[in-house]
Amino acid sequence: MARKKQKITTHPGYVIYLRTSTEEVQAPQRSQDGQRRDIARMLKYYKALPFVCEFVDNYTGTSADRKAYQDMLRQAHQGAFSHIFASTPDRFGRDDVEALRAIDELTEIGLTVRFAAHPDLDPAHEDDRLYLNILFGMARRESAVIGRRVKHGMLSKLHQGDWPWKAPDGYMNREARIDSTDKAESLQHTRYRRWVELDPVRAPIWRYAWDLLLDNQTLPVICDALTARGYRLRNGNPFIRANRRGKLVPNIQALSRAFNNWFYAGWIVVPSEWADIKPKTLRGNWEPIVSTEEFEHGLQLLAWRRQKPFAQKRNFYLLQGLVYLQFPNGKVRRMSCSRPNIKRTEKGVAYYRIAGQKQRVVCTDVDQQIPWHLECIQVDPEQMPAIRLTYQQDVQSYTSISGQESRSLKDALARTKDKELNLWRAYTQHGMHNDVYLKLAQEIQQERANIENALQSLHQESSSHIEDLDMALHILSQIGERYRLLDRTHQRELLRQLVSKVVIDERGKIIRLKLLPPFIYLQAIANGTQISVEDGQIAEKTGQQAKFSCSTRIGLGPPKSPFVISY
Repeated sequence: MARKKQKITTHPGYVIYLRTSTEEVQAPQRSQDGQRRDIARMLKYYKALPFVCEFVDNYTGTSADRKAYQDMLRQAHQGAFSHIFASTPDRFGRDDVEALRAIDELTEIGLTVRFAAHPDLDPAHEDDRLYLNILFGMARRESAVIGRRVKHGMLSKLHQGDWPWKAPDGYMNREARIDSTDKAESLQHTRYRRWVELDPVRAPIWRYAWDLLLDNQTLPVICDALTARGYRLRNGNPFIRANRRGKLVPNIQALSRAFNNWFYAGWIVVPSEWADIKPKTLRGNWEPIVSTEEFEHGLQLLAWRRQKPFAQKRNFYLLQGLVYLQFPNGKVRRMSCSRPNIKRTEKGVAYYRIAGQKQRVVCTDVDQQIPWHLECIQVDPEQMPAIRLTYQQDVQSYTSISGQESRSLKDALARTKDKELNLWRAYTQHGMHNDVYLKLAQEIQQERANIENALQSLHQESSSHIEDLDMALHILSQIGERYRLLDRTHQRELLRQLVSKVVIDERGKIIRLKLLPPFIYLQAIANGTQISVEDGQIAEKTGQQAKFSCSTRIGLGPPKSPFVISY
């Protein structure tokens, strides 16, 4: 349980918090004047409080990273004032989680937060806080709706062949105020008509850059050529800059972004979830700098340069990273690989060794033991029912309806019922609008339906777990036979999917193979051990150490184990 914050001593006085969106969206001064008038009407209830200062932000309320907002919270925790007044809750913030957290903290330390649109609303009271939560939720929903409307408008503009963002270097955004008497233009645009056209100064620079690329020049050479002519990027950055050590570095990132931008070929490409416009599907209403054929040829040149041949390793080791040496005292240490005498013979002799010690084993002596050990892995068909039963019991303990996940879902389902009850109280006691109530009620019902579906899916997981078990047993039954048919590269990949450690003794004899999940789980059932995870690693416990015995019952059976690895 979180410790309750201690109240602080505050200086009597109030501050006003004003917020508008970015200056491109609203006229800040007019909006802030309206907020001041709303707050002034509320001040008749607080005539004795002196005015301290104003905090003004011109930033979106969906973000808490607002300079004046953070400064106000900092001074509030220092006790510089006792009251905070805002016009409406959405002016305080549109992120309901952040806004409620801040109001709760301020209330706990003894400050008072009030809103002019709801002067009687006390966030410290549980009923009022519920209503405040609804108001913030409505503000956040309004912000999401506005965002969707903006995206729809941008998508419509894209499908008309226009570009709603800032054009890349080489182009310029233009706008012209439309004639209000022209009804056709008024229906298509608001007050301005905006379009993109070639920049007469910058476009020749990028045409020259493209000519160099199509002439099969590398990006550093193109940067040198552009710098030699005195060209720079639109933001003023040079094509070649000096780093902290004084070394000249070509700005190939800027060139690469431009050479991969379909905008220069006259195509609209937006790889986002809400637009998802693929290349060569939608033409833009601007003059391209390069043709589509030239652009695609440039992409091929860049792709060819990025294709670097894979480094062919000089030596191959089958158990590289898997082989471990067990000393007589039981300590296990990982071994590395080497060919120390490669100059004396044509290919040398490969060893697994301990770095800095004389302990080493010839690789072929260890590798040739692997097929026999894999063939020793057997699954007894007679024990399959017992394996399934044990497996189902273990799965039940973790993922059944009585498990922790199910309890969490049930608690969440109970909370949704409480939400419905609280929403009904807010609707009947505070006079919430019918449309708002119906919308919020539908959202709660949808949340409850999702939780109920999740609960239902838990009942269906056991069948999929059994399919995973059958697949693991099928792989184990054929792995020794298939291993001999693979080449050495695929043999190593197979071992890395099956084995985590190959433990050998000082003579090079394999002591045991430590399997990876899910194969280690089957081995644990056979050996009467319990699988657990400790510090991110899989650990085994014996039947006596296990917290429950569902995985030890088979291990206590007859000598012929359902899952046998014999050495």
